[in-house]
Amino acid sequence: MKFTKMHGCGNDYVYVDCTKKELKNPNEIAKVVSDRHFGIGSDGLILICSSKVADFRMRMFNADGSEGEMCGNGIRCVAKYVYDYHLTDQTKISVETGAGIKYLDLTVSDGKVSLVRVDMGEPILEAKEIPVVAEKSPVVNEPIEAGGKEWKMTCVSMGNPHAVVYIDDTASFEIEKYGPSFEHHAVFPKRTNTEFVQIISRSELNMRVWERGSGETWACGTGTCACVMASILNGYTDNKVLVHLLGGDLTIEYDEKTNHIFMTGSATTVFEGEITLQGLE
Repeated sequence: MKFTKMHGCGNDYVYVDCTKKELKNPNEIAKVVSDRHFGIGSDGLILICSSKVADFRMRMFNADGSEGEMCGNGIRCVAKYVYDYHLTDQTKISVETGAGIKYLDLTVSDGKVSLVRVDMGEPILEAKEIPVVAEKSPVVNEPIEAGGKEWKMTCVSMGNPHAVVYIDDTASFEIEKYGPSFEHHAVFPKRTNTEFVQIISRSELNMRVWERGSGETWACGTGTCACVMASILNGYTDNKVLVHLLGGDLTIEYDEKTNHIFMTGSATTVFEGEITLQGLE
């Protein structure tokens, strides 16, 4: 299997061009290639496929083999892949995902994509649509007990579920202690991604993320959008925010007129290769 390793702000995936040939057993392949000791090493697997309703289709699989609806950092890398590898010559493209069709603007430098702006669509705030089991909807600054501690969470879906909580210091936070307690909490019927956020100012945040099915990752695009939306709902920030992640920075803008969130960030190719998948291909 030929592949390309790429990352958006350190959120790394193995990318496979499936526009001409379907990849069998992607759930099992995702687990193999994601292993950082015996595989390629990544947060998961992303397939670039043909689409009947958009320019391309993206399928993303977490490191545990589960399929996710959407990946914000991943979709930027998809845009870079299809342009850099000459699957398109357009700088405005559409990509079908499990969370609907997303529209992307590509910035090209020296013939390669260097920056991608993604219309991430409308945030979902209705509790049952996120989904989260809650007495109130939307779920804004509501109490939850996880890991033997009480927190206040705000829940947002960007096509996949997110729980946003605020902490004093992301640098010293014990994310491996508390992340799994949120992911597998009974109030999240489809599990959840959890963003632990430190407020710097009305235009700047620090964020660490525990992703459903992958654990802590260096960045999460949908999670960054969710954390900014949550911060706006709580009155902590303005509508344009720079978010610092372990792997880099993302700029998130919320347009009140359209109720859409826009994400701008980099996409990077790491290396290309070929791997033999015994019994899976």
